Amino acid sequence: MADKKKAVQWMMIAGGCSWMLLVTVLIALQPDSTVKGAPPPKAAVTSVTNQYVVLGYNDLGMHCMNQDFSEMCILPPFNTLRAQVIDRSGEDPRIVTSGVSVRYSIPGNTVSSNKTNFWTYSKPLFGVNIPANVGLTGSTLAGFMKPTGNNDWAAIGIPVTPLDDKKQLNAFQLSKIDVLVNKLQVATTSAVIPVSWEINCNLCHNTKGISVATDILRKHDKMHNTKLEASKPVLCAGCHADPALGTPGVKGVKSMSHAMHGSHSSRMAAVAGIGNTCYACHPGTATNCQRDVHFSKGIGCVSCHGDMSAVANPIRRPWVDEPTCGSCHQKRKPGFKFEEPGKLFKDSRGHGGVHCSACHGPQHATGPATTAADNVQAVQHQGHAGTITKCTVCHKKQPDEPFFHKIDD
Repeated sequence: MADKKKAVQWMMIAGGCSWMLLVTVLIALQPDSTVKGAPPPKAAVTSVTNQYVVLGYNDLGMHCMNQDFSEMCILPPFNTLRAQVIDRSGEDPRIVTSGVSVRYSIPGNTVSSNKTNFWTYSKPLFGVNIPANVGLTGSTLAGFMKPTGNNDWAAIGIPVTPLDDKKQLNAFQLSKIDVLVNKLQVATTSAVIPVSWEINCNLCHNTKGISVATDILRKHDKMHNTKLEASKPVLCAGCHADPALGTPGVKGVKSMSHAMHGSHSSRMAAVAGIGNTCYACHPGTATNCQRDVHFSKGIGCVSCHGDMSAVANPIRRPWVDEPTCGSCHQKRKPGFKFEEPGKLFKDSRGHGGVHCSACHGPQHATGPATTAADNVQAVQHQGHAGTITKCTVCHKKQPDEPFFHKIDD
């Protein structure tokens, strides 16, 4: 049944309301060895050539998830890794989108089902029994990426947790990405697959004698006349539209982002002692997900995103209306092109069709990062941290023409 897939749409009932979520959960039934989280078969030969180079990156600076799903779910385990493969053997580099296999794994992290109870509660939360160690889109902790049609490859919805197989907490684990041609490993790299479940709701929701989740649901019931506490486990995105999960929510109910930021913006004085109050939720002071060059220069969350009231503005489209690199850097580099029209940094391509994240690193971890793991790939390919600026990482020889920061000459 390795190639058999099952698409499921589910009905959720909570808070006295019933609705059909128009989200499709796609479960790929993998071979047993993959379902259990075992790495894919190794290539017969593992010698790396210099014809290809692969650059890996995640699609978010940090993925947040719940650790416990028995009462409520804000976000499930769902990481996405991307990779760009370049053939550097010709006169000019060529972006490779077929004819190779792109394999990913997370060394030291091969199983998730013994670290969280997500799979126990996948049925009541998402309407389907998801096999252990399989994510919402069918991805597992090791496998093969697929071409996206946008010059890169991706594994979407990897169900990784911040605990490795030794149960050590690490929000910045390194994945391994290999390119294979006829089972010959021709390129390899390492990219951070960031995930944290620190979300510090307990800073405020700490009523004695009940759990944090019960405190949240009980307060919600009192303020909004719902019956969530009696409907556990509750998927927050069931009522509150959440583009991160693709849920449309309930008509007339605020989106997840608008509701959360709007309702908490006036209450953050209670946690002012943590310094950056964004870290009360995103995802915490221990994780410190912003670790990029901007952070090292004193540029924080509010500098780009605005305060919580601004983020809660109902005319703002969550996950769409985000700050751009060009809004600040265009003045400094007037001859450069930044994000593609209508696209965010994470989806944009620049120099010769190379993704911005491939050279700069993902948002919130743009190089040089303050975390060693996020600098590993740049050091591997060019000998130092920071944006990949060494032309011969992708070019066979140093180009004669000047560098261009746009897709086309």
